[in-house]
Amino acid sequence: MVSRALALGLIAATCLPGSALAQAYQCRAPQVLAPGPAPRADGPVVRVPIARYTLALSWSPEFCRTRLRDPAQALQCSGSTGRFGFIVHGLWPEAASGKPPQWCSLTPRPSAATLRANLCMTPSARLLEHEWAKHGSCMAKRPDDYFRVAAVLWNALRLPDMERLSREPELTAGDLRKALVTLNPGWRADAIAIDSGRNGWLREVKLCYGRDFMPQACPRGQSGARDNAALKIWRGL
Repeated sequence: MVSRALALGLIAATCLPGSALAQAYQCRAPQVLAPGPAPRADGPVVRVPIARYTLALSWSPEFCRTRLRDPAQALQCSGSTGRFGFIVHGLWPEAASGKPPQWCSLTPRPSAATLRANLCMTPSARLLEHEWAKHGSCMAKRPDDYFRVAAVLWNALRLPDMERLSREPELTAGDLRKALVTLNPGWRADAIAIDSGRNGWLREVKLCYGRDFMPQACPRGQSGARDNAALKIWRGL
């Protein structure tokens, strides 16, 4: 389990002078959030030791490409809250093998204040609640501690100029890995998994960490697109 002390330690370790923080292009979190339905488990409870972690970053323009008028995705896709590039899909504890820890507890639910505080990182209150219940409850006792660790990892990242990358001729998955490694000393290409689907459009970047939250090679078979795979980036910002 992630303790409060570990969360504070991560903050101290990553809040270095002059670091460039990951952030939305624009974000205006709503003053009031209407309470949503409580999350419901979509699979069995799995309680196993945590061996590593994955921070999944969704490329919002691609996700919103067909959801601009979907009321369920209004905070992320309608433009009413802001404009987003990468957003945090979730921080996931992983097992050494087999099914990862999940659905350890449906309570406590994150407070409205906690949800609002994290909307510029993950612009969906429903997704924040889901990620806490499915993944976070297996690594922290309180929602605040889980989201604090996710935010520390997120804010420690330097993100490439995706607008520029999207215009590069013959762009590959390896080019995106190289851009991330160049901007983030200490990272390694084999710790970055790229999901571009069957059509080659960037959907998600998954960053693999060890149990100590240091970059670690992604497991074999889970690294996504190969370096030489053609990559397309939907802008739509």
